[in-house]
Amino acid sequence: MDALRISLQVLLVLTSVFLMLTILMHKGKGGGLSDMFGGGISSSIGSSGVAERNLNRITVGVALVWGTAVVLLGLIQSTSA
Repeated sequence: MDALRISLQVLLVLTSVFLMLTILMHKGKGGGLSDMFGGGISSSIGSSGVAERNLNRITVGVALVWGTAVVLLGLIQSTSA
């Protein structure tokens, strides 16, 4: 059970970092941190491009994995206590 807990904790840390990065890469409405990663350059091209849609899908997928890891860690914690 310890190996599962450790692997879920590592997965949680990795998905947390990746989720923060993908959220910061989204195009902002008024500038901000998203302009640091090229959001200002693509604003003249169009807001509903393929890259933005793929970024949305990646963000949702990572968020689902993050949520699943949180729930599984909670279940493991409740059964071991």
